[in-house]
Amino acid sequence: MPKEKKTVYTLCVDNYAPEITEITFPFMKRYAEKIEADFHVIDTRKFPDMPNVYEKFQIYDLSVEHKNDWNIFFDADALIHPDFFDVTACINKDMTISNGTDFVPHRFRPNEYFKRDGRYIGKGNWLAIFSDWCRDYYKPLDIPKEEAIADIFPTVAETNFGISPCHLIDDYTVSRNIARYGLKHMIVPDFDATGLTKGLLAHQYLMPIEQKVVYLEKTLKEWKVSL
Repeated sequence: MPKEKKTVYTLCVDNYAPEITEITFPFMKRYAEKIEADFHVIDTRKFPDMPNVYEKFQIYDLSVEHKNDWNIFFDADALIHPDFFDVTACINKDMTISNGTDFVPHRFRPNEYFKRDGRYIGKGNWLAIFSDWCRDYYKPLDIPKEEAIADIFPTVAETNFGISPCHLIDDYTVSRNIARYGLKHMIVPDFDATGLTKGLLAHQYLMPIEQKVVYLEKTLKEWKVSL
């Protein structure tokens, strides 16, 4: 059987927080090497009228250009333990993966796709894994930006931190795609009933950049891992 083609993607446009990426990117590269994947940083804008976070949907076309069997995305501020496993080795190509799940009506107005699907799977979108079979997981919106934003309601914690509805448009788009295309979905904790792999990913988004740096450095000390 030929070796599967994999690419680990991250997003870093407008020179996002180099004090963070100098910590996180080496571990993403290490993970890519471990699972025999390419590493690709999306660093140019292709959707200038959309929020920066929406640029990750370039992967919909990049995955074809790169001829990937598997696409793995991490936010630029995500930290990956060297022991984190190759999720693609544990699933069939009809499954999509994230790290956690929300309840759609908690953050988004349920539309006809969510209601028809009935699972109400709401995504945080800092980790995404999907194959060429499930490229629709990252299909860009087919509705106006304004229509999508009108259906997004940040939580109180998000609002208090300054998160606006447009900042969550990537979460909404992926959640909508799961429902629209009936995609199968799992979360990383579902893989390990023993709990041995718990805590091998670190990510906090409701935190200023300076605090994130402290958080990441503290996490590395707790992991007893160095760059």
